[in-house]
Amino acid sequence: MSSLTQPAALPFIGNLLQGEHNTITDVAGVTVGHHTLNDGDVQTGVTVIRPHAGDPFQDKVPAAAVVLNGFGKSVGLVQLEELGVLETPIALTNTFSVGTVATAQIRQCVASNPESGRALPTVNPLVFECNDGFLNDIQRLAVREADYLRAFDNADTDFEQGSVGAGRGMSSFQLKGGIGSASRRVSARGGGLHTVGALVLANYWRQPQLRLAGHAVGDRLEALQASRGVPASAEPEKGSIIIVVATDAPLDARQLRRLALRAGAGLARTGSVFGHGSGDIVLAFSTAYTVPDRVERAMPAVAMLHDGLLDGLFQAAADSTEQAIIHALYRATAVTGRDGNHRAALGDLLPPASLSSSSFLNRSHRP
Repeated sequence: MSSLTQPAALPFIGNLLQGEHNTITDVAGVTVGHHTLNDGDVQTGVTVIRPHAGDPFQDKVPAAAVVLNGFGKSVGLVQLEELGVLETPIALTNTFSVGTVATAQIRQCVASNPESGRALPTVNPLVFECNDGFLNDIQRLAVREADYLRAFDNADTDFEQGSVGAGRGMSSFQLKGGIGSASRRVSARGGGLHTVGALVLANYWRQPQLRLAGHAVGDRLEALQASRGVPASAEPEKGSIIIVVATDAPLDARQLRRLALRAGAGLARTGSVFGHGSGDIVLAFSTAYTVPDRVERAMPAVAMLHDGLLDGLFQAAADSTEQAIIHALYRATAVTGRDGNHRAALGDLLPPASLSSSSFLNRSHRP
């Protein structure tokens, strides 16, 4: 399903304007690409977020990360925290494929920068993961380096959401999870607008806790599934979610960390409490400027946004994250994978219009 195609009557979160596509790519320069593996017991893939069209090793992007709960196996967070920049695209995949995708990023950087690791510094690959082992035979290590490159080459402003790319095998609330995205726009000082966009890889939490736009629907869904012969899960929460937040507002790494933290508010609204076994990580970056790779190149002269003006961006981060999760759930299609394991699609069980007859469910805020 195209990002431009939205199921009818989806709840709209908050009262800010959405961007043109209502995705993270409303932040100028950002593109997203997928490569999906859909073959019987193999249900997985790779998703790549490019912060700009150039080489991020040469033109690094200010960034920061927040670990809401650290049950995860990501690569690249230590240097990101120390230096406050990212220098590769952001890659999402399954837990056992992190190493393969990181190697692909290293090879890609070396191909463009032959002196990386020699006369130039080594590159810091940046890969995030969730465990898709319920639907995907994760032990097959099916993802290859070429799959990362295909996802990279597919990056565009318009991209699919739901059961695609890294989201192919993911589950949320004992339903089909996956990729979701949204954006919000905030008035800028002196006129104009700043854009905040979020993309999620949703693979988290238990069904009874699910809330959609403030509606507690988890128990209703659990009862509905039980009536269809699907037993309630007694397992503790052990899923994950990766949230990527982009903005065109001029922020430094300290401010981006503060922005990333507010995505947790949007996550919590859906029913998550960042459980013990959940890997909940947020990365935020700004496209307002880049940092050169070599000391011979001039550093940018950028007037950062004052901390007192961040509240609108904080709201946008929370709202776009919550909206992105709703999109991930409603744009996902049902998937049957490893050993016949099945995840139903939320839209097949609970059409958006059935949540409430309130008019806010049909509301759309556009520029």
